[in-house]
Amino acid sequence: MNDADWKHRPEGGGRAAIRLIAAIARHGGRGIAGLCLYPITAYFLLVRGAERRASRAYLGRALGRRVGLWDVARHIHTFAATILDRLFLLGGRMDLFTIRTEGTGQLLDCLDQGRGVLLFGAHLGSFDALRALGRQRPDLKLRVLLDRAHNAAITELLAELDPGLAAGIIDAGQDGPTVVLAIRQALDEGAMVALLVDRTRPGEAALPAPLLGAPAAFPSAPWLVASVLKAPVMLAFGLYRGGNRYDLLFEPFASTVEVPRAQRAEALSALVHRYAGRLEHHLRSAPWNWFNFYDFWHSQALPPVSPDAVGGPGRGLRHRPGAGRRR
Repeated sequence: MNDADWKHRPEGGGRAAIRLIAAIARHGGRGIAGLCLYPITAYFLLVRGAERRASRAYLGRALGRRVGLWDVARHIHTFAATILDRLFLLGGRMDLFTIRTEGTGQLLDCLDQGRGVLLFGAHLGSFDALRALGRQRPDLKLRVLLDRAHNAAITELLAELDPGLAAGIIDAGQDGPTVVLAIRQALDEGAMVALLVDRTRPGEAALPAPLLGAPAAFPSAPWLVASVLKAPVMLAFGLYRGGNRYDLLFEPFASTVEVPRAQRAEALSALVHRYAGRLEHHLRSAPWNWFNFYDFWHSQALPPVSPDAVGGPGRGLRHRPGAGRRR
């Protein structure tokens, strides 16, 4: 197994571990369940060497200094804390958290006009903090793009905690055209469609952009989909600030994504570079929130691609049979 390929990284613990933490959280509350994070952190720190090495390499870039074992432990513990909080956020226990929102004005303006919005995020912090919008506007519709097959344990738990949100998942494991049509329908209904756009799948069309001092590859498919659907794109990040505090940040990115056919590669490259720049800004602001525990740079760095190599809309959203489970 290629240590750098996130699609083939085994899950840590799987269904049994997730169920155990969920049961402890349900009966003991957030405080008691939080004590379980320390043995979980120790497990990843001592047993999962690939994740430990990836964390150290990333933190060295983000912090700009020598990284010790304590830094890696803090990184893993932050990841575990957001997973635990996910159980409460999806369970509707918003009262347990202090969530500061920023940039919601333009998002709500678009939605109030009946326009659906694409929310592009990353494996940074907690995307589930988006639920905080429900406290302000219960009428808002949220659809999430998620590969059910590679997130089976979380998908099952989500169905129990929030059947409505689970029913609204757009399965990224379908073929590309089907996914694009589902996204179009959700946008036509005035919904927010949330997806993470920082990881590429093996063999997927991608473009390089600098991130923390080295080139990394980002998928081109989400930007092609946005250009076809002519929907406004906003960036969304739910940054964990420790304790029970989150910052939910929205940034307008494009009212319409334009990718002229004759300049496809150049236009996509400019979009990816802009996205990578904003991602790096937030990585600097919240370095412990980055949850790509694999060799993000060396495995994905790519040379410039020609327009013919970029691929068409939906191509990178297609499920590939036989791929491993997702972290």
